[in-house]
Amino acid sequence: MLMPSLTHQSAVIELRDVAVVFDNHTVLKPLSVRFECGQRWIVMGPNGCGKTTLLRVLSLYLHPSRGDIAVAGQSLGTFDVRTARARLAYMSASLTNDLRPALSAHDVVMTARYGALETWWHDYTDADSTQADSCLERLGVLGTAQRSFGSLSSGEQQRVLIARALMNNPLALLLDEPSAQLDLGGRHYLVSLLDECASTMPDLVSVLATHHVEEIPTSTTHALLLRDGEVIGAGPIDETLTSSALSTCFEMQLVVQTRPNGRLTAHALD
Repeated sequence: MLMPSLTHQSAVIELRDVAVVFDNHTVLKPLSVRFECGQRWIVMGPNGCGKTTLLRVLSLYLHPSRGDIAVAGQSLGTFDVRTARARLAYMSASLTNDLRPALSAHDVVMTARYGALETWWHDYTDADSTQADSCLERLGVLGTAQRSFGSLSSGEQQRVLIARALMNNPLALLLDEPSAQLDLGGRHYLVSLLDECASTMPDLVSVLATHHVEEIPTSTTHALLLRDGEVIGAGPIDETLTSSALSTCFEMQLVVQTRPNGRLTAHALD
């Protein structure tokens, strides 16, 4: 069964008492949270806190050990997971290494149609090709369409990967530490790009996993803090990402401040 259309009464993704256990070790403790239209979330916490596990659950590539996931108001098990995955655009830093450098930017985007890494695995239509070009144009990199992905700058690659994420008109954009392999300039560029996407696609839900406060886009509306798989706090960012909560999350005394440009920063107390 396919997913129903979204209504104002349904969350794009909802986790209900979801937990993940590996080898008798609880990686993600029970949590319940709704990701609604227009919300842009960041997920923060130290390495090993469960950020990637949460993103994999949200993208339906990992089923929880307990609890329920609803997409567009429909519970897991009542819809075609393969169809849903195509609408939950998952992107991680490792994707850059997984893609063949000689693949054209156009083909990189088009492979998202079937969640593949190569175009020879599936048949594509003229409509698919047109959609890929449209996504590249939307991100301002249509001029790179026939260039090899490996020849692009890090900034161009980021735009192409986000264009790829938009190929299937996603319900949500799920980003697992996408800046992990970028230098300082590339990280700044990515944050600006995410703010740009929020401006041009205001209804699109996004969830960005990071452990760098400085990489939080100014367009972020909500925050979820994790420590050892447990939720420290979840809700509107102004209420959740406080000095006290962040200090608990990272187990050190931290102060969160807003810079003149609206971006956040955090530093440890001496």
